[in-house]
Amino acid sequence: MSRTFAFLRAINVGGHAVTMERLRELFAGFGLRGVETFIASGNLIFETSPETEAALSRRIEAGLKAALGYEVAVFLRGEAELAALLQECPFREPEVSAAKALNVALLAAPLTEAQETKLQTLGTAVDAFRTNGREVWWLCEMKQSESTFSNAVFERALGVRGTFRSFSTLQRLAAKHLKA
Repeated sequence: MSRTFAFLRAINVGGHAVTMERLRELFAGFGLRGVETFIASGNLIFETSPETEAALSRRIEAGLKAALGYEVAVFLRGEAELAALLQECPFREPEVSAAKALNVALLAAPLTEAQETKLQTLGTAVDAFRTNGREVWWLCEMKQSESTFSNAVFERALGVRGTFRSFSTLQRLAAKHLKA
């Protein structure tokens, strides 16, 4: 039995509102055990029997679409992947300390070389990007709301779906749910 972390994209936007209690019920109904949510932004933790990540992701996405009536992209990470992500920040500490925000986009697959090139064209004097495997790191030197970059800009420019989480949210999630 392995613990998996699910990060849902846009679960409560566009006039949709799903409670975390409802998400726990849905995930339990998908045959997942020990389902918990972490803050009200579409972060779920659960245990599951061995199943490929792709198959599990497709199964959860199909179940959510059937139950909610709209598509919800699901990005999964195992315990080891989440722990490694937290250890692999590609920005130096002085850069992180000086920034107003550090976010991580969780993707289903690594960016292609062409997507990586396009991502770097989105960089500005206040927005910097680094990639590491299936994650894109976004360091914003000003308030995110003042930046021209957003998840929508990211997805349109690169033609890929992803969901962003603040690095501090991922740290708190790990502190609560990863074994020491």
